[in-house]
Amino acid sequence: MKHPGLIVICCGLLLLAGCQTVSTTAPGAVGVDRKQAMLVSEAEVEQGATQAYATELDQARQKGQLNADAAQTARVRTISERLIKQTPVFRPDAAQWAWNVNVQKSDQLNAYCMPGGKIMVYSGLIDKLQLSDAELATVIGHEMAHALREHSREAVSRAYAEQLGLGALAQIAGLSNTSANIAGALTQITFNLPHSRVQESEADRIGLELMARAGYDPQAALSLWQKMGQASQNGTPAFLSTHPSDSRRLADLRSLLPRVQPLYAAAAKH
Repeated sequence: MKHPGLIVICCGLLLLAGCQTVSTTAPGAVGVDRKQAMLVSEAEVEQGATQAYATELDQARQKGQLNADAAQTARVRTISERLIKQTPVFRPDAAQWAWNVNVQKSDQLNAYCMPGGKIMVYSGLIDKLQLSDAELATVIGHEMAHALREHSREAVSRAYAEQLGLGALAQIAGLSNTSANIAGALTQITFNLPHSRVQESEADRIGLELMARAGYDPQAALSLWQKMGQASQNGTPAFLSTHPSDSRRLADLRSLLPRVQPLYAAAAKH
């Protein structure tokens, strides 16, 4: 989804609001090179994400849902760590992020990664779909890619730009340049607002390369999205409510396999 109005407004507010056009990541083998317009600073968004994630952890802990299965939590963290080691390919600073990986006991088929590397995987996603390690790496890598590309920061910036700081998110979360209000906006973005098709495609591409470099068979990305599509026949899973899946997604992933298979082959040798 393109937003030409965002660029126009950003240019008009450049001096007042500090709009920047940035390249958040290196293109990698998959060639993600779109520049993004940002009105909110990376530091503000990461601070807001830290607050929002802490709230989610507290709520899960109070319900006895946080990391309830030690073996499952260890599995998710092991896979995540392998993926995290590959993130400097796209942005070197990600190696210094305060990554935090947890599992929430829930029947929902869902997972997310907030800005700065705040990961949550819902147990229902693993159990109901009986995910292999490589399929789980597909999900986690996809969500990590959203954080690497700063898609949430881009969404908050879009809300500021489109409504001059008084738009839909402002009505929902009292949006303003404070970490508390940005935390509220990030919660809304994470759980209620869909990513654009462009952002989804970028997350698919970067996630696919991350998993291949980490030694997970990228073919599993196809089986993961096929499983998600089958699950949607019995009602839309939470994961798909903000992560659209269709035949085009599978076609795009297949077209990228020749680029990442050599990376997987190289990783498998070590």
